Amino acid sequence: MKYVAEFRDRELVHGLAEELGAITTGPVRIMEVCGTHTMSIFRHGLRSLFPEQLELISGPGCPVCVTSAGHVDAFISVAERENVLIATFGDLLRVPGSHSSLDRARADGSLIEVVYSPMDAIALAENNPDKIVVFLGVGFETTCPGIAATILEASQRRLDNFCVFSAGKIMPPPLRALMQDPNLLIDGLLCPGHVSIITGTGAYQFLADEFNLSCVVSGFEPADVLRALIMLVRQINQGRAEVENAYSRVVTEEGNMQARAVMNKVFKLADTPWRGLGMIADSGFVIRREFAAWDAEAKLNISVQDVPEPRGCRCGDILKGLCLPPDCPVYGKPCTPLNPIGPCMVSSEGTCAAYYKYRL
Repeated sequence: MKYVAEFRDRELVHGLAEELGAITTGPVRIMEVCGTHTMSIFRHGLRSLFPEQLELISGPGCPVCVTSAGHVDAFISVAERENVLIATFGDLLRVPGSHSSLDRARADGSLIEVVYSPMDAIALAENNPDKIVVFLGVGFETTCPGIAATILEASQRRLDNFCVFSAGKIMPPPLRALMQDPNLLIDGLLCPGHVSIITGTGAYQFLADEFNLSCVVSGFEPADVLRALIMLVRQINQGRAEVENAYSRVVTEEGNMQARAVMNKVFKLADTPWRGLGMIADSGFVIRREFAAWDAEAKLNISVQDVPEPRGCRCGDILKGLCLPPDCPVYGKPCTPLNPIGPCMVSSEGTCAAYYKYRL
């Protein structure tokens, strides 16, 4: 518990909460864009410590939640093909497409294995030479370097029965799209810690420069979050718009340049759909032509179709910070963790799942 317990110290946390309350003298609206922040804030009961004037809303920080229904349908379609074995992270299994889910496809006989690392899919391919192993590459800058390294490893081993269905995304373009939405009114941004380890704090400078938005990168423990919120409120009180780092023990201004180099060697940016936000230019990763032999879309002739959102589900508006889960007409009624209608109720980092688990 070293480097963890000290950030959960009860006396420290309550002291920081009192300081936050003392400096929050007027209404403040802050968006956290990381699903891990969302869940951590609920799990540690931090909302009960926030001053009444502070409103915290969630943004598009859950990679599973922002994966389009069209991509999910394409994942299921590939899983249903003969001689295909799907390798995926577990939180993608129950995300609904337009008619089914990977979990249901597995129940119907499709070969789907849950892995904990993209490299596990390499072992699956070597152990199943008669199958085409397709890894579903969903994630942000945090996981995409590992996916890129896996493609490089497959290339080095000349593993021709392995490929990646790339659905990776980067955070700056959707943040720009959100800030351009006149319906979204926020005073500050609680920036993601995990993503920032790769991107560095410099990735958010445009938000301060172009949109006059106060930004602070935060860790995930209670003291981390409260310190970051104190820094944000101080910026807002003083009329400053800067990018500050409250997670300096792991995040730097330049980020992990080696990880980005691996990522950029394998991937290039392309327009991609985001659930709730629509198509966003240069916001997603596609595999470069020189690695086409390990690109599932090219290898298996996959197409991703535009699919409408589930009827009644407001997951898209929740991801844009325009409403809260209880505002959704299906939340907690037909849509529950056992019977999810939208992805925000499925993922362990989904806002609806957090609300349902900790507030219903």
